[in-house]
Amino acid sequence: MSLKNLAAAALAFGALAGCSVFSSSTAIKPAELEQITPAIAGRVVWTARLDSVKFPLALTSVGDQFVVAGSDGTVQALQASDGRALWSANVGQKLAAGVGSDGRFAAVVTTGNEVVALDVGQVLWRKTLPTPVVAAPLVAGERVFVLTVDRQVHAYDVKNGDKIWILRRPGEPLTLAQPGVIAAFKDTLIVGQGTRMAGVDPLRGTIRWEASVANPRGTNEVERLADLVGPLARSGETLCARAFQSAVGCVNAERGSLMWSRNVGGTLGVGADAKQVVGGDASDRLSAWNISNGDVLWTAEQFLNRRLSTPLILGATVIVGDFEGQVHFISAATGKTQLRLATDGSAVVAAPVVSGNTILIATRNGGLFAMRPE
Repeated sequence: MSLKNLAAAALAFGALAGCSVFSSSTAIKPAELEQITPAIAGRVVWTARLDSVKFPLALTSVGDQFVVAGSDGTVQALQASDGRALWSANVGQKLAAGVGSDGRFAAVVTTGNEVVALDVGQVLWRKTLPTPVVAAPLVAGERVFVLTVDRQVHAYDVKNGDKIWILRRPGEPLTLAQPGVIAAFKDTLIVGQGTRMAGVDPLRGTIRWEASVANPRGTNEVERLADLVGPLARSGETLCARAFQSAVGCVNAERGSLMWSRNVGGTLGVGADAKQVVGGDASDRLSAWNISNGDVLWTAEQFLNRRLSTPLILGATVIVGDFEGQVHFISAATGKTQLRLATDGSAVVAAPVVSGNTILIATRNGGLFAMRPE
């Protein structure tokens, strides 16, 4: 990817991010919070703090712990049940991307463009990357996988940092400086390559299958920008993703084939369970689609322009945060709000994650709020 294209990608991301700030007199006003009578119970069970989160954060839930990272380079593992710190480390530089972990090993990327690997809080190695990274690394199978903004994939040995392989694809005219898709499915690495979801052999870095989630449309490169954005949602062998400003679709990972795709705007990832996929559009209108065929199950408009996070589906409830730090618990069957819990007033900056019955929420000001519906 050329420096010109990298600059264009960063500019496109900055312009898009700027459009979402409700400070201008011409900005679209967010919907007022509706009056609700709680239909379910829930509470904050513990809190913790990070440095402010100024990068695209990815929280990681592994077993009975959460692994988190702050802008100042601090990486922590917290006991899910009570928030107790299991280990904590600082990598010595500010972070450009969040943390990935398999429960023992963890990896982050710094603003100096280094991937740093840790073993239960002890720094193991650092490697400089050729292009910027905004997606959290994936740690799996004793490897660290890193997806750069130009959609190269780098694989390292988690213990010593040896580079195992690099996957380079034909360059796109413009790529998105927003976290892309990188995940694991059984013995296959899943990565987003433009509009394509690709299954990659994690041992060799070769493509096993590809499925296109969207067909970009538009009169210029920016309008046709439709990279897959993270996080990826998984239910069994079905993998669902958002193509930036273009579509939502699901892929069968066993066959490597597209199941369905629906043209819908939006810039963030989606949540899914065995029945449905839930995501917001460019106006924060939430929709639920049948995970098998893409039929619309319901829509919800009570959160218009509230800059929602990627949603989490947990049992009968959809959990989503907004720009004021409000966390909304919504009926997965109807889209109606059942409960609302407040955090610290700053934006929810990552998709909620769950360990057991504990949901972790992270805010822009570095607040960590563990919640349990009851």
